[in-house]
Amino acid sequence: MNAGLLPAVVLEPATPARASILWLHGLGADGHDFESLVPHLGLPAELGVRFVFPHAPRRPVTINGGTSMRAWYDITGAVPPREDDAGIRASELALRRLIEHEIAAGIPPARIVLTGFSQGGAIALHTGLRYPEPLAGILALSTYLPLADTLEREAHPANSAIRILMAHGTEDAIIPLPKAQRSREALVRLGYPVDWRLYPMAHILCSEEVADLSTWLIDRLRPEAPQNTRKT
Repeated sequence: MNAGLLPAVVLEPATPARASILWLHGLGADGHDFESLVPHLGLPAELGVRFVFPHAPRRPVTINGGTSMRAWYDITGAVPPREDDAGIRASELALRRLIEHEIAAGIPPARIVLTGFSQGGAIALHTGLRYPEPLAGILALSTYLPLADTLEREAHPANSAIRILMAHGTEDAIIPLPKAQRSREALVRLGYPVDWRLYPMAHILCSEEVADLSTWLIDRLRPEAPQNTRKT
């Protein structure tokens, strides 16, 4: 990757790249975390999908005793909750740079999907809804909407109708289901078309979910896929 970009695991398609999936890992993991999932998605070769799995920077994480680990932002564990606004926005900027790198490499914004698990999903949601060009969609896996109170004034109209799939486990003890449900409700109130999926699992992915992700990605990345335009 170029200087100034986050280091990343990049999987190129067998044919020239025509679409990109930027996939952000969760707290304490790295870009290799979902690398082995790619063959299980079974995306058709003709879609020409490049996968980019960036490594989050290392930073102290308060909730883990200040241990330094790969994290998209700090989690304080404070009651009432206090979000790491600066960390979230720094990761938004880093993800924007990756998006712009893909665009410069010839991938149209409408062929770019932002995907993330847990913390990574939070950054995918935060960034995609504010991005100034229409993207193909957002996969938000086992996650929630960060800085929710700022979204209405910061959201960019270019992605006012972006397709969002939120998937969550009913037994998730890391990000409890009610927190994810509140995020979904906040998005729906603002008019976003959220495809909401629940699975009988903990804070992981399951085979049924992977099959659903494959179907959703194929639908969003097929050449004739509808653009993100909100009906009036």
